[in-house]
Amino acid sequence: MTDTTPQPEDIRRINLALQGGGSHGAFTWGVLDRLLEDERLQFDGISGASAGAVNAVAVAHGLAVGHRDGVDGRRHARDKLGSIWRSVMATGAVNAISGNLGNVLPFWSLLPDPGRMLGNALMQFTSPYSMNPLDLNPLRALLSREIDFEAIRAHRNGPKLFISATEVSSGKAEVFTKRELSLNAVVASTCLPQVYQAVTVDERTYWDGGYVANPPITPLIAQCRSADILLVQISPLTREGVPTTPTAIMDRINEITFNTNLLAQMQMVGFINRLIDEGKLQEPEYKKVLVHRIDGGDTMRELGSYSQGSTDTVMMERLFDLGREQASAWLKKHFGALGVKSSINIRRDYKDDNALTMRC
Repeated sequence: MTDTTPQPEDIRRINLALQGGGSHGAFTWGVLDRLLEDERLQFDGISGASAGAVNAVAVAHGLAVGHRDGVDGRRHARDKLGSIWRSVMATGAVNAISGNLGNVLPFWSLLPDPGRMLGNALMQFTSPYSMNPLDLNPLRALLSREIDFEAIRAHRNGPKLFISATEVSSGKAEVFTKRELSLNAVVASTCLPQVYQAVTVDERTYWDGGYVANPPITPLIAQCRSADILLVQISPLTREGVPTTPTAIMDRINEITFNTNLLAQMQMVGFINRLIDEGKLQEPEYKKVLVHRIDGGDTMRELGSYSQGSTDTVMMERLFDLGREQASAWLKKHFGALGVKSSINIRRDYKDDNALTMRC
């Protein structure tokens, strides 16, 4: 029998940056399922916001419990991802991890424009403090059942974790590390304020992390050794045409809002890389970052952001399959770039046309 165990020279350590986006996070589930299948990859750090945070802790749980119990952690992580997402499909817990501001209730996302407009209008005049006074949250129960947070915190050899949430009073990003990780921290990262009461962690209150860091990139640069960051992007940056219906307009506003910080972070990475290339900054004091991306392409754009609140099983299973396909294609085409060069053009894909040319 041929030994297929990767040799040390074949191993690549990478960081994962997992974007949030409600039920579209099933695409990331598929991507992670395929990446975990490839034993040439090891994960140095994982960051996530909202649905990306849920995916991140599912992977960390599987690796931690596998290490603790002496079983295949990668297989356990794949199984845990599947268990969580199938529970989401069965219970509608996607409400709590939706990155779409205006369409967070599944029955609204299935209605034609007039019905969805009415639902959106109602949200302008109601509050979760009156509509959901007991603060019932299906995701909290799901994660409490599925994730062993103590095992994750105790897994010293596991990947570093960075989970973002928005601190309500300051509007700034709070990034919870593995040491600070808790059920409340992950629920905070998924908390849409129109639907759920703000989540309290250590006497401070938080909303969805997608507002300020979707996902966090900077901690992966500053606190991880690997120079490679693989972004799993599920929210399209560009969309052809001008939206004209109220729903389409709001959907596009939401996409832009949840991508703003990602654009800023990527532009910063590109700028630092350029200064290093020009000899104006020196390594190792400054680290050149190698950036890679897996996204859903035209399929994700065709879905539209309104479907982020849908619990349609067929759609989510299709996204899982698409994630696996895209990850397989990326591994085939770009695995050799890891540790060598970026496989995307940051300046082209994340450029800011209004930025002034900066000279040092």
